[in-house]
Amino acid sequence: MTTHLIDDSPLTRYHKRLIVACSGGPFLDGFLLSIVGVALTGADDDLALSSSALGIVGAVSLIGLFLGSLVFGPITDRIGRRVMYTADLLAMIVASAVSLWVDTGWQLIVLRFIVGLAVGADYPIATSLLTEWMPRKYRGAMIGLLSLVWLTGAVVAYLVGYVLTTFYGDGSWRWMLASGAVFGVIVLALRLGAHESPRWLITKGRVEEARRDVSKVLGREVSTAEITALAEEEPLGRTRLTELLQRHHMRRILFCGLAWTCFAIPQFALFTYGPIILSHLGFEHDTAGATLGQIILNLGFLVGSFPGMRLVETRGRRPLILGSFLLGALALVPLGVWPHAPAWFAMVFFMLFAVINGAGNILVFIYPNELFPTRLRASAVGLATAVSRVGAVVGTYLVPVALDGIGTGPTMLIGAGVTALGFVISLFWAEETRNRSLADVAQAPGGGPAPAADSEAVTTSAEAS
Repeated sequence: MTTHLIDDSPLTRYHKRLIVACSGGPFLDGFLLSIVGVALTGADDDLALSSSALGIVGAVSLIGLFLGSLVFGPITDRIGRRVMYTADLLAMIVASAVSLWVDTGWQLIVLRFIVGLAVGADYPIATSLLTEWMPRKYRGAMIGLLSLVWLTGAVVAYLVGYVLTTFYGDGSWRWMLASGAVFGVIVLALRLGAHESPRWLITKGRVEEARRDVSKVLGREVSTAEITALAEEEPLGRTRLTELLQRHHMRRILFCGLAWTCFAIPQFALFTYGPIILSHLGFEHDTAGATLGQIILNLGFLVGSFPGMRLVETRGRRPLILGSFLLGALALVPLGVWPHAPAWFAMVFFMLFAVINGAGNILVFIYPNELFPTRLRASAVGLATAVSRVGAVVGTYLVPVALDGIGTGPTMLIGAGVTALGFVISLFWAEETRNRSLADVAQAPGGGPAPAADSEAVTTSAEAS
């Protein structure tokens, strides 16, 4: 049996370093998008935000994320993963640091938009780079690890918010938002020295450069024949976004985007407005008490990711996504039926939902990175992210409005309905990609490989190099 140069390679020291470096982005993403949930209480008092403005502050990062993923995904496919790998972090760092001097609502909205823009850019960059380097044996779990690290960032955000609120009061919200700059500098340092994706280099005809990088990572001299065999499955060609409109690509885009939306709406609602929702369900209304409940709740998402990482490799992607959506919907129903239940009842079912959602949520990075060819991967991840954020923006903006307008019970039932919709979508469209090569998965379902934009004889290119 032929051994694939990357898919069947051992897990090297560089792979482990790359996992840590790529994980830094999702950690920062989770932190930056979640810290605002705690900071909003203090910002609301100091800036006198209306209910509408409060919704905009919570949702504007997702609007930026939508545009960032939509714009920078294709750019990443054109100019490479490595260039964009560090550039987006600079925007996160600057926008976070400047939050110290915010004194009006519109300034806060602008900075949160910039943070979202940078976060959106990072989704296709880090996940594509990691996917294209990872051996298939570890690919699902390691890409899923990014979701776990995202959740870790969210939990750390609430811990930071809890500590600052406890010792310095609600007025510490500026320091909460600015603390993202510290983590951003650390992640930036971790990413220095990363190699470009060899699969992307091959699609651009830079075969010899790919051979040198793979040789460094594997610790041995890779032959021209080996890199040529890899190049034969990565056809040369320009990135054309119109390819994503082809039937099989578009179906996969819609599946990834809509399934991600159904995970994201209830999750972002809990991350952004968790303290407010918990206060409606009977927890102490003070910031520290509600934030402590939020920390416990977010730990549920984090705990659920661990069995999810195991199940995604032992049982497969499809069973995991179907089970997560079905059981997650059932967990939200009691909260909708009995909104005035004791606080312990609410926390039990919220925790149950968090664990279930956390297990399935690791798939939001795995599926879009596995289902598309290299020349379109970052574009597809960006587009799927953008599709998911349309629903997430609307859902997050409407959460405080729904809580005030129709009450907690109906709001929770809507969340259950959204989760159930994810089950129906996955039932028809979810594919099984476990233990398959990226080249095999990228093929059109039931047919040959997805057509290249401009294909050439890559062997000639390899020999010329």
